[in-house]
Amino acid sequence: MASKLVRHRHLRALSSSSISINNHICSPHFSNPNPNRAPLSFSYRLFSNASSSSSSTGGFQRPSSLKDLELAKFASIAETWWDSEGPFKPLHVMNPTRLAFIRSTLCRHFSKDPNSARPFEGLKIVDVGCGGGILSEPLARMGATVTGVDAVEKNIKIARIHADLDPVTSTIEYCCTTAEKLVEEDRKFDAVIALEVIEHVANPAEFCNSLAALTVPDGATIISTINRSMRSYATAIVAAEYLLHWLPKGTHEWSSFLTPEELVLILQRANITVREMAGFVYNPLTGRWSLSDDVSVNFIAFGTKNCQ
Repeated sequence: MASKLVRHRHLRALSSSSISINNHICSPHFSNPNPNRAPLSFSYRLFSNASSSSSSTGGFQRPSSLKDLELAKFASIAETWWDSEGPFKPLHVMNPTRLAFIRSTLCRHFSKDPNSARPFEGLKIVDVGCGGGILSEPLARMGATVTGVDAVEKNIKIARIHADLDPVTSTIEYCCTTAEKLVEEDRKFDAVIALEVIEHVANPAEFCNSLAALTVPDGATIISTINRSMRSYATAIVAAEYLLHWLPKGTHEWSSFLTPEELVLILQRANITVREMAGFVYNPLTGRWSLSDDVSVNFIAFGTKNCQ
């Protein structure tokens, strides 16, 4: 798969500042001669075989990829989701840049007009790990039929209250549930989005399997996360949590971050082909984020589900 992607250099880039998956992910060191075997550097956490378990009644029960500690962590600050100067300020500041990537990739894939006020009209989108709804709401304003899901009940309550303030966003379906439970309900979506979520789950592979199961054939999957690099440790943890106090201490665990190569392989095994990737870079002078070819810290990936 990696060598195939390398040959597909005709894939259109997001913009002059974006990164094509061909040039940066499918490097020689990423090639895996045995597609059924993960590189030795991968942690057991990434591909632990917790993919099946039985209930007390003997029936199949899809496992949860959630971490109880992570849920408690976000529940403790749920009331601050819409405080643009609070713990979630980095997400509020980053949101326009995240939306620019989402608009560009989804409009191109689904042949929508990116200049339209409601380019996502007719698309069913699920925002997995929606929190207080800071991504779900603009997606709804762009015309999408949005479902926002989060395992923290407080987050969903805050999201519903805020969405009800605007008739356009009051149509969002908010559910206190998980991606795995949506799969059990046989829900399907044109686009599945999980931003800044996968670094907080216990089993990234199982989580991506659930995202893939929610995606219709040839549908889109978009994931953003933080690279496991020394630079990300210095900036996303030491600086953001301990020096600048942008985030509460303990928000992130460096060992839970994924490299771009790892994310591509996990998605590949889940039947999702990554088509495009971009980095997010923060400019301290302007206080703004921009898309970049630098994926050493924050990055976002767009993929499509293979048709079977």
